[in-house]
Amino acid sequence: MNISKAIQPTKVSNTLVAGLLASTMMTYAGHALAQAAEASSAAPQVQEVVVTASRRSESIQNIPVSIQALDNRKLEQLNVTQFQDYVKYTPSVSFQTQTPSQTSIYMRGVASGDNANHSGPLPSVGVYLDEQPITTIGGTIDVHPYDMARIEVLPGPQGTLYGASSEAGTLRLITNKPTSAAFSAGYDIQGNTFDHGGPGYVAEGFVNVPITDKMAVRIVGWDEHDGGYIDNVAGSRTFATSGSTFTNAGLVKDNFNKVDTYGGRAALKIDLNNNWTITPSFIAQDQRIDGVFGYEPAVGDLKVQRFQPDTDHDRFFQAALTVNGKIGNLDLVYSGGYFARSIDSRTDYTDYSVFYDAINGSGAFWTDNNGNVLPNPAQEIVGRDRFTKRSNELRIVSPASDRLHFIAGVFEERQTHWIVQDYQIAGFGDAAAANPANNFSVPGYPGTIWLTDQERIDRDVAAYVDATFDITPKLSLTAGVRGYAYNNSLQGFFGFSSNYSSGTGQAACFNDSHYHNEPCQDLDKTVAASGETHKINLTYRFDPQHLAYFTYSTGYRPGGVNRNGNFGPYQADTLTNYEVGFKTSWFQRRLTFNAALYDEDWSNFQFSFLGPNSLTIIENAPQANIKGVEFNSDWQATEHLSFSTGGSYNDAKLTKNFCGTDQSTGQLISSCSNVDAEAVKGTQLPYTPKFKGNIIARYTFDLFNWNAHVQASAVYLTQNYVGLRTADTDSLGKMSGYATADFAFGVEKHGLTLEAFIKNAFDSRGEENRYTPCTVSVCASTSVQGVAPAVYVVPIQPMQIGLKMGQKF
Repeated sequence: MNISKAIQPTKVSNTLVAGLLASTMMTYAGHALAQAAEASSAAPQVQEVVVTASRRSESIQNIPVSIQALDNRKLEQLNVTQFQDYVKYTPSVSFQTQTPSQTSIYMRGVASGDNANHSGPLPSVGVYLDEQPITTIGGTIDVHPYDMARIEVLPGPQGTLYGASSEAGTLRLITNKPTSAAFSAGYDIQGNTFDHGGPGYVAEGFVNVPITDKMAVRIVGWDEHDGGYIDNVAGSRTFATSGSTFTNAGLVKDNFNKVDTYGGRAALKIDLNNNWTITPSFIAQDQRIDGVFGYEPAVGDLKVQRFQPDTDHDRFFQAALTVNGKIGNLDLVYSGGYFARSIDSRTDYTDYSVFYDAINGSGAFWTDNNGNVLPNPAQEIVGRDRFTKRSNELRIVSPASDRLHFIAGVFEERQTHWIVQDYQIAGFGDAAAANPANNFSVPGYPGTIWLTDQERIDRDVAAYVDATFDITPKLSLTAGVRGYAYNNSLQGFFGFSSNYSSGTGQAACFNDSHYHNEPCQDLDKTVAASGETHKINLTYRFDPQHLAYFTYSTGYRPGGVNRNGNFGPYQADTLTNYEVGFKTSWFQRRLTFNAALYDEDWSNFQFSFLGPNSLTIIENAPQANIKGVEFNSDWQATEHLSFSTGGSYNDAKLTKNFCGTDQSTGQLISSCSNVDAEAVKGTQLPYTPKFKGNIIARYTFDLFNWNAHVQASAVYLTQNYVGLRTADTDSLGKMSGYATADFAFGVEKHGLTLEAFIKNAFDSRGEENRYTPCTVSVCASTSVQGVAPAVYVVPIQPMQIGLKMGQKF
């Protein structure tokens, strides 16, 4: 049954839905505002949120930086179980994704449209789990957000305190810590189903056990199943060279993009004495993904035609240690962690084979052991990724009550990525060929036409200081600097066998040694540099409820290696931010309203794309500018009615023509005409809606001696693009703006909660990404007879309804 049709007999536009919700909420708001002016000091207040974004525990209203935070209470109210659930309520954050394990996060429009492939640039947004960075080269980890104290979003450069991968901002996941104060435990069980899809469930639980009055342990576990909503439907493909047609009959399946995630977390807190505490912790998660999460509009709504299995097994663990202590009146914090992530994947690459055969006649070179053209040379990619990250940080913090107070520290990390991508064709000529001339497979890999087997190592060391001087009781000046040095290398093999190509792969090897399992070595590059990043902040506190600030800050992202020999290393890029903002509380803290206006220059920014043979290339584009504003507000309108809202507007554009790179030198072409430019001045940066906003209304009441609530929320985004280059945007199109709404009703009594919810209630087909599996000019081509362009659209999840029960002890 199509649930959306059952509850929505007529088509309702997203704009109308958003308008009706906003109108209803503002009607309530108007009545409540009149009451607020007459409220007494005993009236309910907006709940205080304490954050550690500044490396100190402070109320979010007292920190003179832009912060968006979702505390534990808000995460539970919004039924957050995965990344997409909470990021839609953080207006400064946008992202691109292909599967839950391949997501790139952006903030304030600082996005160039990375192809999210291996050997690409480091992320521009840092992700932390408690005190340890978990940002990886291969994208953001979708940590199951259960038993979290809060999620903090710090938009804008955070380079002085958080370093290299916090050029555009930082996302922090803060877990609930063990406490020896009392025993506590809880669980939540959820059943749900997608419209157009299958059923799912979520089971979560935690227990906090005091061992002694100075020692406690907290253990958390989760198990989640997403039912899927993309159908792999029957289809066929014909290869131009062989004339052979084949089908996907054995793989046809409804709701084939299922996801299973389970994991756990444990932390031990030991108070050695009144001044020293150690907290070792461990987290592990296993995620198994089937299918793809983009549908093909040419095939049908939420439908694709895939011809080989698509699977992804992503698991990680992190062991961490945090030590908190005092030396005199100084706080000392050490945090260290070791992180390891493994991904094993299989990806259907039939689109590549079909389009390259049709356009370039490549099928004539895909032959068997006897030299005969293969009738079905469909490719698949067998991938293996192994990540590690080691990080150590030591910092000292002086008392905030001192007129001059500071934070100073040292940091080092080393992360590695062993990349194996094995492009296989069943029956492709290998070592068993009677005629050695027909052995086209990469040596040691029968049936492999292309092999990538590389080791990437990124190293970073830094020292920083951030000091604040209270010029007067109301006026403060903060200055920060971070000195850094990085050394990034890429070694190994990529390409064809020497029988297949005379210039790429084995034929270009300069070393017969085996770095891992590759036949030889044709890649060994390193780039190193050093520099510094800065921050200056001036804050004026009118009174305890109102402050205003100005910030100048910079951020950076390290350079790296291009494995394509025609391109030199890409350089570091930098972000310079000028920001004014204010934080205010009104009506005895029944209303808070915060806002920031910023102007950011993004210089020499890194841009990655698929070039010839669909090989990743990274260039430094010229520069871009982002002008924007972001705001958030919480309003406890009455004892029972509350509102939260937030929004951001970003005008993110190129400020010079992007002319590409001279392939003979690898240097950026400084100027060109609009006709010759890959992207012209004024082009909107990708994955950046000009406006993103949300509003949440919650009403509580008594229902048969139960504490009941109803909640409505709405999110709206304007259109945005998926590519920077004009040719890419012409082929892939734009992602239209959309609105989506969630509703919930629940009751609570004596720690027991029951709730019914509906997400994306009007089944909006909002888009999170558009992509093509190989070079855009090839796989998105409209010139191939009988085959529609291979363009995939990743939608937001369809309408989902669910029931949830939970209990806390």
